[in-house]
Amino acid sequence: MRIHVNHATTYTYEPPANGAIQTLRLTPRNHDGQYVVAWRIEVSESCRLRTHEDAFGNLTHTFALEGPLSQLRVQVDGEVETQETDGVVRGTKERFPPSLFMRQTDLTGCDEALRSFALDKTVGEGDRIARLHLLMDAIAATMTFDTDPTNAGTSAAEAFALKRGVCQDYAHIFIAAARHLGIPARYVSGYLVGDAGTSVPTSGQQAGHGWAEAHIEGLGWVGFDPTNRQCPTEAYIRLAVGLDYLGAAPVRGNRYGGGEESLAVALNVDQSSRQIQG
Repeated sequence: MRIHVNHATTYTYEPPANGAIQTLRLTPRNHDGQYVVAWRIEVSESCRLRTHEDAFGNLTHTFALEGPLSQLRVQVDGEVETQETDGVVRGTKERFPPSLFMRQTDLTGCDEALRSFALDKTVGEGDRIARLHLLMDAIAATMTFDTDPTNAGTSAAEAFALKRGVCQDYAHIFIAAARHLGIPARYVSGYLVGDAGTSVPTSGQQAGHGWAEAHIEGLGWVGFDPTNRQCPTEAYIRLAVGLDYLGAAPVRGNRYGGGEESLAVALNVDQSSRQIQG
């Protein structure tokens, strides 16, 4: 599948801000099943985008701007060719052993309710990948997709107690539960074609889409999307990975000075009609 992405993030400051610093994880990498055909990032203000790789091997751009700034716009436009891999991820840059992704963070901590849930829903199943499918199905059945009650700082335990949340919350719950079961798991940010058989809305979400990957001995990293109760298909584009959302967030930054900040996001992810000539 050839996927076209157009993603615009616009910040408005009133009164104007004195400056801003941003980190962008908005550029996908090539790996098995994913080939970047074309990709461009533009910033409304004149600045230098500094390119580097973060600790996890994600392609990252940073920039700093001096004000006064009344508005800042980050625009992404690109196309990616994808192929079906049944959720198995190969050919990625892996800088750390899978055991690193057993590390608990503030967003992926387990409380007693979530620990009991993870054990109860997978009891009696010895096969690791089967346990993860049971866990994914159980989270999808238990949670309700709702954009109102949670935010970027909501932990897995808090979202699970509410039984409501967005894709970020579903992924954090899966990661926390998988780690409790002794399975390394990590957060993945990316994009998903909005009409690709999904059960919840995807287009228009502020950070695209988020899901999880778990490590299976002998197989490697495998994706699980509990929000849509499926392993990632060719309709998914991987951007970045991290221990949790904060480590893989597409856009993070700070502004200094100024007053109120408002955010507007326009996101369109669809199947391109153009195909690679070969």
